Formats: sequence, structure tokens, C-alpha cells
Amino acid sequence: MLFGLPSNGLHTNGYSLARKLFFDVAKYKIDTKVPELGCTVAEELLKVHRSYKPAIDTLMEAGLLKGAAHITGGGITDNTPRMLPKGLGVEIHTLSWEVPPVFQLLKKLGNVSDADWRRTFNLGVGMILCVGADEAADASELLEQAGEPHFPIGAVVRLKKGATERVHYV
Repeated sequence: MLFGLPSNGLHTNGYSLARKLFFDVAKYKIDTKVPELGCTVAEELLKVHRSYKPAIDTLMEAGLLKGAAHITGGGITDNTPRMLPKGLGVEIHTLSWEVPPVFQLLKKLGNVSDADWRRTFNLGVGMILCVGADEAADASELLEQAGEPHFPIGAVVRLKKGATERVHYV
């Protein structure tokens, strides 16, 4: 079972494209207040990356964490497979979380394809944690008790023979 931990912005990925779209395409200035974002461009770009260490520590101490993927450059598509043994992939349920407005705006400004959008930005998922399916309820309860926001995002799956894509979006 995969849990997504929410990001609070771009974090560490997509800044080159975001700057191009905000400044070159949309012609925004750093102090432009963007209604969709509820803040200025500068405030959005300077949001501090949140720490996922408390959530990871909580599950590690309980012996429940099987894997973790920090969703940086490459997005969910390229980062999630790095935590998996050969022969396994993931099924990601794209409607299991709300994509923050900044990512929706960037997609619209650049007419960015879904594949590029998913490979460039974290789309509101800053970290993915993997726990055993039979331990998911316990893991979720521990994260709730620790005040760590999270949501079920998908599952680890065995790849079909000859499959090359390790991340399947549904």
C-alpha cells in the first residue's frame, strides 16, 4: 500500500519550467498576485519545502516502513520505481488527492502534456511511503496520531512479463 504525503508547493522540482511559464509565457512579475494561487508569484516560488522526517521516523520506529520515494525532479513517474525491487511496479490512483492550484495553473499556462506534467512536478505529493497492505490501517493510525497528513495513493503491483513502464496511472 502506498501513502502520499502532501507537498506544500514545488519543493525541489520544476523550477526551470515554472519560471519560464510564469515569467516568459504569462509575463508575470515576482510581485504579481495570482488569484488562482491566492498569493504572489514570489510567495509561491519561495514556499519552504516541508520535512517528511517525522512521518518516516514514525513508521520506521513501528517497523512498518517498506520503502520511501521523495518526489523530486522526475515526479512520481521516475522517483517511485527507485524504491522497488525488479519485477515490481506501482498503480497510482490519480483521483486520490487534490492537485494544488499551482500545478494546475502551470499545466494550463504551458499546455503541458499529462506525461510531462507528471514527470516534472510533484503535483502535491512530496513523498510516497510504502507499507504492507495488511499493516496499512496501523500505519495510517500512527501517522494520524503524529499529526502527519497522508492519503492512500495506490499499491505495489507485480509487473506483467515484458512490461517496461513501472508506474501505471489509473
